[in-house]
Amino acid sequence: MPPQKGKTPTKGAKQILMENTATVSFYRNMAIAAGLTYNLLAFTLFAESLSYGVIFLDVFVVIIYLGCYQMMVYISRPKYTDSNQLVDPGLDLNMEGGMGEHVKDIVILSSITHVLALISNYFWLLLLLLPIRAFWLLWTNILGPWFFQEAPEDTEQDEKKRKKMERKMKRYQ
Repeated sequence: MPPQKGKTPTKGAKQILMENTATVSFYRNMAIAAGLTYNLLAFTLFAESLSYGVIFLDVFVVIIYLGCYQMMVYISRPKYTDSNQLVDPGLDLNMEGGMGEHVKDIVILSSITHVLALISNYFWLLLLLLPIRAFWLLWTNILGPWFFQEAPEDTEQDEKKRKKMERKMKRYQ
């Protein structure tokens, strides 16, 4: 399919606000459903086999849910004027490559891990993908380009300065 010609369409402030509200509620409901499913089944059916480590991981995932929910609410908070007019709808949570996308990925991974941990405790190891992904993003966006950036090329002004310095050095010799 050929690329579209002209300017790419943008979303309006009200559309971003509505989509952000729907996104926050969807991921909140996903986290609540996964958390309730795990906690109800684990503490009713498998209560005698729960260890402190599993309870710690359960609480850890619930803290992840709360942190991600608060982050999504905070970054998508709209700003209004005194006359209650929408000035800024907040950050678009559905923007590709944005901060909202990463937070949503964390909620999805945590929810999948939470539900799969009912099958086996080894599924808790999926949470190790979070720091791996964080390091990958850090490397590709910040560290990698910083380490491997090319040296700046000599500009015409730098060339003139170098020649001037050479003439001065020859004069003093």
